[in-house]
Amino acid sequence: MTPSAPLRVIPRTVWVLGFVSLLMDLSSELVHSLLPVFLVGTLGASMLTVGLIEGIAEATTLIVKVFSGAISDFIGRRKGLLLLGYGLAALTRPLFPLAVSAEMVFTARFLDRIGKGIRGAPRDALVADVTPPETRGASFGLRQSMDTVGALLGPALAIGLMVAFSGDIPRVLWFAVIPAFLALGLIVVGVREPAHDTASGRFRPPIRLGAWRRFSRSYWWVVAVGTAFTLARFSEAFLVLRALQLGLSPTWVPLVLVVMSLFYALSAYPAGLWSDRIRRSALLAVGLALLIAADLVLALAGSVAFVLVGAALWGLHMGFSQGILAALVADTTPKELKGTAFGIFNLLSGVCMLLASAVAGWLWQQHGAQTTFYAGAAFALGALVLLLVWRR
Repeated sequence: MTPSAPLRVIPRTVWVLGFVSLLMDLSSELVHSLLPVFLVGTLGASMLTVGLIEGIAEATTLIVKVFSGAISDFIGRRKGLLLLGYGLAALTRPLFPLAVSAEMVFTARFLDRIGKGIRGAPRDALVADVTPPETRGASFGLRQSMDTVGALLGPALAIGLMVAFSGDIPRVLWFAVIPAFLALGLIVVGVREPAHDTASGRFRPPIRLGAWRRFSRSYWWVVAVGTAFTLARFSEAFLVLRALQLGLSPTWVPLVLVVMSLFYALSAYPAGLWSDRIRRSALLAVGLALLIAADLVLALAGSVAFVLVGAALWGLHMGFSQGILAALVADTTPKELKGTAFGIFNLLSGVCMLLASAVAGWLWQQHGAQTTFYAGAAFALGALVLLLVWRR
């Protein structure tokens, strides 16, 4: 089968969700590419503060997913939660340019990530609902690639706007409002979901503590590998700050995320497509090897050029991991509990993300940038060992 053949059979809903992700990530990454510079350079925040803000924000996303996923299984519908999640994220966009303190940025970031958490697990579950198993890797890879195209366009737009407005960050941040509301409108008119059987004959709570017993041993191995993976992958804000440390100007610092997102977008769909033909765990091992290489390059970097190489490797590791991990969760769980499965997976990953970003910020502040990235490489090596044990 040629690479283009699966594209013709990927469901329309997956394509629409891909464009929604593209628009929202364009908005998010326009903000995110400038936020570390805004916090440190304009608002005077410390590296530990940046790490805590990013860690809590990303952990919030992943923790909220456990509830939204379980609730979407309970009500048998995903679209309402998508509208709520994307709508909350859109409403937070004006708070960033209005922020005058790190506390205000934290509030905006926290609410934005709650919105992402609400929509994340139902969206992944909806992709699993409408996609047959034989094209599941390609479908998740396509949605991830389109998401990452938005993540590429956001920092690129930030660079152009920073040049046009002479480095006026708050003014540039206002432009993130437009694509966020366009994404919300696209959900309203474009997303269709299959019917779910919600007739149960009796009431049951949406969050069922005993649901974990229905998940296979393979699912829990996926959870273990995914959480170990997350411990090794702290916030991309530290890539931006590494480039700033080595002399890249604030106007051009979003270039780091442009490079990362470009390689992420180029690799996510091919990796997902390959994972439908060979063992997904093999490609996940490639992703971890790429993360180790990225951390080592960033630790040893003596110039901005090396930071960009590290960012490219970081993007490749994302392409060889995020969509594949999602496909593995879908592969190893029963149909009626996929939202719950994604929620549990993301809950545990969220705790690890908070820990990883907080530790990264502390290591940078106390021992320097090199130690931060060496520690990331060590955690990635541990995750690779765990993955190899699972494969055996």
